[in-house]
Amino acid sequence: MIRHLLPVLAPALALGVCLAPVARGQDALEVTRRARAVAPGEIVELVVTSSSPLAAVTGEGFGQRVVFVEDGAGRWRGLVGLDLNTPPGPGVMTISTLLAGGAPGPGAREVLDVQQKVFPTRHVTVDESYVNPPAAVLARIERESKRVQAILTGVTPSRHWTDPFAPPVPGQSISSFGRRSVFNGQPRSPHSGTDFRAASGTPVKAPNRGRVVLAEDQYFSGNVVIIDHGLGMYSFLAHLSKISVEEGQVVDRGAGVGLSGATGRVSGPHLHWTVRLNGARVDPLSVLEILGK
Repeated sequence: MIRHLLPVLAPALALGVCLAPVARGQDALEVTRRARAVAPGEIVELVVTSSSPLAAVTGEGFGQRVVFVEDGAGRWRGLVGLDLNTPPGPGVMTISTLLAGGAPGPGAREVLDVQQKVFPTRHVTVDESYVNPPAAVLARIERESKRVQAILTGVTPSRHWTDPFAPPVPGQSISSFGRRSVFNGQPRSPHSGTDFRAASGTPVKAPNRGRVVLAEDQYFSGNVVIIDHGLGMYSFLAHLSKISVEEGQVVDRGAGVGLSGATGRVSGPHLHWTVRLNGARVDPLSVLEILGK
């Protein structure tokens, strides 16, 4: 039986309630949702309640398998990440359950109508070696990219956090998630995180409890710390001037993981924070809205 206590969530911009129960005898599910928006880069919290005690709840959809956790009040909560490239239109989350006795329970289909979102374009000037890297570093770039991708697509079956998520630095967001990036006049991948104002040397804190799964210098991202929060949720903190944690270390929310800086491909000091949820690239500001204070 999965029994974790989710934090008390702050009120978010509710997009309404969608009920799609499928009865099995006298059993039925009720599904509600909470989200800032149903659009690329957003997270959607699904809340399942049942007329009978449940032992487990899972969901399938948008290329993800979502594990729900019970909140201590008979509600099961799961998080769906809508990737930056999620196409507009209806998508279905199929929800399955197990009853307390171990028998299959009722199921439900929750339709998420993904709205189209157009992201702006940003033009950034950086050192030319970060736009067209020299041949000597290409193998390093490929190795680092594969390692990060392998980490961020993994799913730890347990959840490490219990408190609300918090910003890693006190500064304001200065570069929005999803912007199409043009470096030195050459188009590159869209911005898959959010940048925060942070002068060099600003303490960078863990957004929530988790295990450090990467702490190293990388070519494009500079000094990087990746925290596995569990259940497919990761924080990727980049461009640090100093790393103060080690791989394998468990950090609590608010623990120092390093200092902000301007390492890697940057135009100036700041903190870059990327969040992945079940492999989906999602806006950290959406995480703070739904899972913050």
